[in-house]
Amino acid sequence: MTEIAPGSLADSNRLAYSGRALPPGVQGARARRLGWWYFTEHILRQMKGYGWPVLVYDVGQPLLYLFAMGVGLGAVVDANAGTIDGVRYLTFVAPALLVSTAVMTAAGEMTYPVMSGFKWQRIYYGPLASPISPGQIAFGHLLAVSFRFIAQATVFWGLMQLFGASASGWSWLVIPIGVLSALSFASLLQAYAATLRDEGFQFAFIQRFIVMPMFLFAGTFFELTAMPVYLRWIGWLSPVWHGTELARVANYGRELAPGMAWVHVGYLLALLALGLVLANRNYRRRLAE
Repeated sequence: MTEIAPGSLADSNRLAYSGRALPPGVQGARARRLGWWYFTEHILRQMKGYGWPVLVYDVGQPLLYLFAMGVGLGAVVDANAGTIDGVRYLTFVAPALLVSTAVMTAAGEMTYPVMSGFKWQRIYYGPLASPISPGQIAFGHLLAVSFRFIAQATVFWGLMQLFGASASGWSWLVIPIGVLSALSFASLLQAYAATLRDEGFQFAFIQRFIVMPMFLFAGTFFELTAMPVYLRWIGWLSPVWHGTELARVANYGRELAPGMAWVHVGYLLALLALGLVLANRNYRRRLAE
């Protein structure tokens, strides 16, 4: 067997399929250093199995949203109320829909798939036989899902251009904003899902009483200030509202109070950091049982 030097860039999978393999010490060192990426690759390969349904969803949903808001509700609002925040209603609502769609996708990707990793398919346990750590498994899963967020937000932004829903040359920034918003929610949800051992009402509760209120009452379809004061806290706590405010700045130059853009970014980053810390802790505890 031909031995590969520790610093070689040869692809491990190609070597394994050819009947050769890296020395055990090299494999262990790579797993300790790049275990998070190995697990990311594993999840991405799994996602290829349902790639077409995901593609149809990620293209069809924004297409229907933009058509409804541009040709349907948007036309009615523009005809009766004029502009919203100085722009057409479609231009106002499209970046919010992008952020909301990404967050709703996070709710789907970080609930049952995480429970499946511990309970049904148990894909988290095999890597433990290698030097890959529980923290790398948690981060690798989140990173793999982030690729879907990126693809989904990119498709949504492209459709926004086709519908003429952008009024700024910086509108492409809605893509990283949408991804950050989704990750800030996904990391917390992943950490929570890692604590559940049985399928009960918890995920249904999250969909009905957390995800849907964020979609409906976090400034997606109208200004948050149009809501009663006692309901505005939903937006203040929601990553959807913070992401929406930033996305509207990028999409058409919405004016924010001085320093508010940094507040929105800081809040989303803080949620993401908190989620990563909790997910790392919960995966370590759960996989050590």
